[in-house]
Amino acid sequence: MGDGVIADRNAEQIAYWNGPGGKHWTARQDVMDALLAPVSNALMDRAAVAPGERVIDVGCGCGATTLELTRRVGPSGQVLGLDISGPMLTQARERAPQNAPLSFVQADATAYRFNLAQADLLFSRFGVMFFADPAFSFANVRTALKPNGRLAFACWRDPRLNPWLLTALHAAYKHVPRLPDVAPDDPGPFSFASQDRVHRILGHAGFSSIRMEPADFALDLAVGQGLESAVETAVEIGPASRALEGQPANLRDAARQSIREALAPFQAGQTVPLGAAVWFVTASNV
Repeated sequence: MGDGVIADRNAEQIAYWNGPGGKHWTARQDVMDALLAPVSNALMDRAAVAPGERVIDVGCGCGATTLELTRRVGPSGQVLGLDISGPMLTQARERAPQNAPLSFVQADATAYRFNLAQADLLFSRFGVMFFADPAFSFANVRTALKPNGRLAFACWRDPRLNPWLLTALHAAYKHVPRLPDVAPDDPGPFSFASQDRVHRILGHAGFSSIRMEPADFALDLAVGQGLESAVETAVEIGPASRALEGQPANLRDAARQSIREALAPFQAGQTVPLGAAVWFVTASNV
């Protein structure tokens, strides 16, 4: 199947992240950076970024991870942030220090023509689970890696192990229609939950020494700002946000109240921590 056909199959994701998805994330950028910081920091450690390296941040979003990668590679390194979302990249560029050794490109990693065999590291925090044909897409991004270059990314494990995302969604379903059923292999936040599937995808793409490490976190939906902040995050980001998109105001208000009631039992002071289950995936280009 040609790369143009595969890229066309990514069109729904491209439209979402240039539309409501990108809008919600840019509006909540500071909150999401703080919320996901524990995962970002742990992934950075596993990526073992070294001064002077060339790194590609796939699905870089608003640029938090790209900026940290740039800090770690130092002035002798180089970082490329790649994303399909124009709104998110606009925000990323605004955050970037002048004369830093980084650049941003709006492109689909499935079809983008990378400079061949130049990068030491391919990195992604939750940016690779949305490909229509992930083996094809990973094979394309692997062309950017040097021989013996490495891959490091984070993805979500089983949805049942991620109440930080699903608690609000189930509360919203009391008032709005359910999202269309998604098969386990369909593009989406949980499409890499299966360990066997990820090994198969990366193997077909040409990677070796594939390792998947499970990790559990308690992510504070409130980021220390109280229950109402947690409710706002829940209705603006993630599957509950998708379910509420375009719904009448009365249903959104009712869903918001149900989400508040569902999150309240988790409140501890100004925090609202909920469980999150992650895979840290590493591999080599040998």
